[in-house]
Amino acid sequence: MDLLTELYAELDRVVLAPVADRFVGIFDLNGRFGLLFLFISYAVAYGLFRYRKHRGLTGAASFWQFIGGSRVNFHRSALLDYRYYFVRATLKIALVIPVVALVDPYILRSGDYILFFTNLWGARPELGQDLGLALLYGLGVFLVRDFKHYWVHRAFHSRWLWEFHKVHHSAPVMVPVTASRIHFVEKIVERIASLVCVGLYAGLFYYLCGGEISRYTLFGVTYLVFVFNALAANLRHSHVWLSFGPVVERVLNSPAQHQIHHSDAPRHFNKNFGTNLSIWDWMFGTLYTTTSTPEQINFGTGKRDAERYLTVYSLIVTPFVEIARKFKRTRVVEPPATGTEGSL
Repeated sequence: MDLLTELYAELDRVVLAPVADRFVGIFDLNGRFGLLFLFISYAVAYGLFRYRKHRGLTGAASFWQFIGGSRVNFHRSALLDYRYYFVRATLKIALVIPVVALVDPYILRSGDYILFFTNLWGARPELGQDLGLALLYGLGVFLVRDFKHYWVHRAFHSRWLWEFHKVHHSAPVMVPVTASRIHFVEKIVERIASLVCVGLYAGLFYYLCGGEISRYTLFGVTYLVFVFNALAANLRHSHVWLSFGPVVERVLNSPAQHQIHHSDAPRHFNKNFGTNLSIWDWMFGTLYTTTSTPEQINFGTGKRDAERYLTVYSLIVTPFVEIARKFKRTRVVEPPATGTEGSL
């Protein structure tokens, strides 16, 4: 009986509780998929539909068709995304958190950096808790995370990491939950990179302030994350074209820009790696701006890949198979040259 109790407790920890949390999460504001943010995004989409319908700029007969209809929202790829959204909750508990926990003890904390800077430059006077400092600290964390994500994202477009990120790009249609189609290896790297970057930033900021500063939040969410999630963020993974225009898009990443990033057209390759801000793309030469006129885009990485990534199993296992094949090809050694070359 004790064994059954232990098995049930483990099942509850790894499967039942995480999946239940995913369901409850739609009422939470800590993630993009909260009902509030979904409502805002689709309210914006409805406004676009009415505007374009009035001006004769869309052939969609209804709002349902405008957002893709059954062809998109019940596509086999979309149905896979809905399932994978819940599977990722169990992968997080079973794989992501344990792996990050193994690395975590070797990562310096903000306190370590405070001690380092104190020994290097001496102690700083404590500035106290101030709303302005809290807002500044929250802005800094947001910028550090966004900058970190830009470079991690670029790294996963490189040869050896691409197979893991291809899982995300393999979707031939996009729905908001496609944003969750991320391989667990990529999530591990993102988590570790966040710990390193935010730890360093927090340590330096706390040292300059003479002590820790609390973050200013809205409804338990860092205020800038709340603001950007409210800017129709769920339309980034959709078929609804929303451009901010070439000027604004040098700073803010629009849904249309991220759709360009998912395009299979060569002219769109390796463009718009930014998440919330596109200023990093502008600074490092990967920016592609859009206009209010929708571009013709096909999502995905080709028909062959669309047929290969059709199950939860394939999303998890295929990257490892492809990496092994690449590694095997690089290990092939050219046969030694024959003949008398170099002989006396």
